[in-house]
Parts: sequence; structure tokens; C-alpha cells
Amino acid sequence: MTGSIHWIDLTLVIASVVFVMLFGLKFAHKQNSTNSYFAAGGSIPSWAIGMSIFATLISSVTFLAYPGSAYGPQNWILLVQGLMVPIVLLGMIWFIVPLFRRAIKLSTYEYFERRFGWGARLYGSLAFLLTHFSKLGTVFFLVSLAISQFMGWDIYVVIIIIGIAVTVITLLGGMEAVIWMDVIQGFILIVGGIICCCLLLFTPEGGPGAVMEVALRDNKINIGPFDWSFVELTFWVMVINGVFYAIQKYGTDQTIVQRYLAAKDDRAAKKAAYIGVLTSVPVWTLFMFIGTCLYAYYQLEPDPLVAGLKSDEVFPHFIATQLPIGVKGLIISALLAGAISSLDSDLNCFAAIGVQDYYVRFRPESTDRQRLVLGRWIVAIAGVASIGIASIYAFWGGEGILGVLFGLYAIFSSGIVGLFLLGLLVPRANKQGLWVGLIACILFTAYAVLTSSKFTIDGEKQILLDLGAWNFTHHKYMLGVYSHLIVFAVGWAASYLFPKQEVDENLTIYGFLKARKADKEA
Repeated sequence: MTGSIHWIDLTLVIASVVFVMLFGLKFAHKQNSTNSYFAAGGSIPSWAIGMSIFATLISSVTFLAYPGSAYGPQNWILLVQGLMVPIVLLGMIWFIVPLFRRAIKLSTYEYFERRFGWGARLYGSLAFLLTHFSKLGTVFFLVSLAISQFMGWDIYVVIIIIGIAVTVITLLGGMEAVIWMDVIQGFILIVGGIICCCLLLFTPEGGPGAVMEVALRDNKINIGPFDWSFVELTFWVMVINGVFYAIQKYGTDQTIVQRYLAAKDDRAAKKAAYIGVLTSVPVWTLFMFIGTCLYAYYQLEPDPLVAGLKSDEVFPHFIATQLPIGVKGLIISALLAGAISSLDSDLNCFAAIGVQDYYVRFRPESTDRQRLVLGRWIVAIAGVASIGIASIYAFWGGEGILGVLFGLYAIFSSGIVGLFLLGLLVPRANKQGLWVGLIACILFTAYAVLTSSKFTIDGEKQILLDLGAWNFTHHKYMLGVYSHLIVFAVGWAASYLFPKQEVDENLTIYGFLKARKADKEA
């Protein structure tokens, strides 16, 4: 798959990178306060924020992983997680958006402090930083690897170019540039996916009819198995996982909550949330369908090279070998757009948390100008660090010590949804009970990760802690679900072991409903 690229395709890719950096410069003069830099001054229209949420959710990993999943033996089962998001969203967004817009200034985890003290805020913000920094390195590495193979460039050169582009737009343009860039990149991603889908449908002999015949014959469009089992990857595992994924993304994730604050009012913020998720689901489906079409395409147009490829390498192979000149450059730009849309959001949110959760706490007398300067420094440092992490991935192949390191991150960043639901739904819950729940969660997660995850150590795959029959055997997607449930259940029960504490009822759903009823009666 590695090779050269036509000058027309190369021009399109380079133009997209240059455009990104110039776009950041366009908004640079407006970034004169932390409000504008982190929340765009609350002036962005809801449709643009919604497209930004969509672009953040649809990363380049979706561009590569979803077709690979549908092409391989897993069919469309990963889509079930995404299908649960709008269902959960309809039940929660009407009160979560106004709750956050009233309870916090900038950081999502300010809510945790107001409900359970600064320790809970620290736990939440560190969990976000660790999990998103590990994700950032993964996305960065995967997209750089794909683009380097398409263009025949050294992967380290690609990493540096993408890193500089992402850092420049985030550093100079702030959240406003991030959102508007996400809008453009979101449309590019959609167009790129549609073009690939059309080529896969109409290029093979027999056209769409032949493609669909093969797909249906080989049962490539389904979301099973439907067995009631948590050990294998089943429909029910993805349903349950999808419920908690939706709550985590829309209720506790800084990259999403920060966009609520960029809207003009509650109504606009809720509209943006709906646009984001209702756009994401069809695009997730599109890329799953692309994987199915890939399977049918290579059944109808056999390629001996495909037999030696992994499932997630087939779509990049198709892009590199089958797309016409000009279209290939557009698709590579779409892949790049997906990466930038995910990475720029993370960098801006890292800075927001660093300033609001740590600097302001220890330097409350600091001026807004000082906070803005520090925020820019954090973006720059995080950008350089992400380049370093992606380079380490490239050097070690994404395995080895980093696998162990990010496994440890999973242990100490679990249970965030349980923490959020405990504060929202259980007025009797207190900070002492919460910490009992968090400790129980950390111990359980450590046990599950260490007895189920295989890491490459001295060139061999092995479990860090092998307890034989006592190993954690349920599917890895259930681990997060259990961690949230443990924090919620243990934290609730343990709270009765400590004196009852006064709680601001406006921080619970019951207080919100009471205030809403009073407003209607007035």
C-alpha cells in the first residue's frame, strides 16, 4: 500500500493543511479573554456547535475502524453503541444542558466539586486528562500511519506536520476557530464517505444490485449475535455499553460540555446537542455500510493482496489503489480532517481544565490576561507532547510500555458516570460515601484489567496477573459499565455510614424539577 502520490492529490492535501493554519490566524485577533478563547464568547449559532460536536465524535478512527469492523467478522455490532446515544440523549439533555450552564463557569468538573468537594473535581479532571491524552496519542498515530502509507512519506514527518497544524489552529484561534474548523471538516468527512460509498457500489460489475446480493447472502448487514451473554461481544453488551457511553459523553466529557457554554442560551445549546448526535448516527451507519460494500467489492473484484491484510487495513488499501486522481487527495484530506476535528478539541479542553481546575484554584487573584496566556502555553505544550506520544507509538508500534501505561490509566480514571449519576440522582450521597465507592471501583478495575488484558512484555503477549479461574472473563466493554455501577451503588450505600450533609438541591435533578415547576406556575 506504500507508494508515491500524484501531484494533484498532494496539492489537495497540502492545501488542506495550509488552510487549517490560515483559518486559525483569521480568529486570532478575537481571542482577548478566557471567555472568548474557551467558550467563543457564547456567540456561536446552534447548528455550527452541533456540527462541531458531530466532527468531534466522528474522528479519523471512525473513518478507519468502522469499515474495518464491518468488513471483518464483527459485522455492524459496533454501531449499536451509537444507536443508543439518541435514545439516551432524548431522556437527559433537557435538564443536563441548563444544569451545567448554571452550575459551572467553564470546567465540567466544577459540578463535581460543588456536589462532593474538590477531591471529586480532581478525580474527574485527571480522569479526563489521562483518558483523552491516551486517546489523542492513539488517533494521532493511526491517522499519521495511514497518511504516511498513502503518500510514501516517513511517518515522523507526517506526525510533525499534523501536530503543527492542529496546535497552530488551537493556539491562535481558540474555541471559535475550533468550532468553525470542525464545521468545515465535518462536511469534508461526510462528502469523502459518500464518494467512497458510491465508488464501491457502482464500480463492480453488476453495480449496487450485485453488491447488496453479496452482502445479504453472507449476512454482512446485521447487529448480532443476540445471545444474552456478557463474555462475548453481543448486541446486549453494546446496548448497555452504549447507554453509559452516551451519559459519559454528553454528561461528563469536557469536549462536549464546553460546547454547551459556547451557545447563546439553553435552547440553542440543547438544539446543538441534538444536531450533533442526529448527524453522527447516519454517518456512523455510512462508514459501517462502506465496510460491507468493501467486503462485497473484493468478492466481486478479487485482489490477491487483500488476503494478506488485516480487516482495518482493507479500506486504506482501497483508497490507495482504486481511487482516481483528485478523489484520492480529497479522501486523504477527509481522513486528515477527522483527525484534526478530534485533536483540536482535546487541546483546547486540556487548556480549559488546566486553567480553571488548577491555576485558578491556586492563583485566584490572577487576572484574566494571565489565565489566557497560561491557556495558550498549555495548548502549545500539549501539542508538542502529543507529537512526542505519537512518535513513541510509531517507534514501538503502539504496544509495549504504552500498553501497560494506558492500562494503568484505565484503572485510575474509572467510574466517572457513576460519580455523576450519584450526585445527580441521590441527594443523600455525600463525599465520604463517594470515596468509598471510588476506592472499591479502583480496586475492582485494577483486578479486572490486570487479570484480563494482555500486554507485550519482552516480545511476548502475557497477562500481568494470571489468577486462573478467578480472572475477569467478561468482555472488556463491560468493564466500564461495572465500574460506573460500583461507584454508584457502593457510594450510595456507604453514604449512610456517615452523617447526612446539606446539599444544594439545584445540583440534583429533583431540585431542577422543583425549580422548573415553580417557573411554570409563576
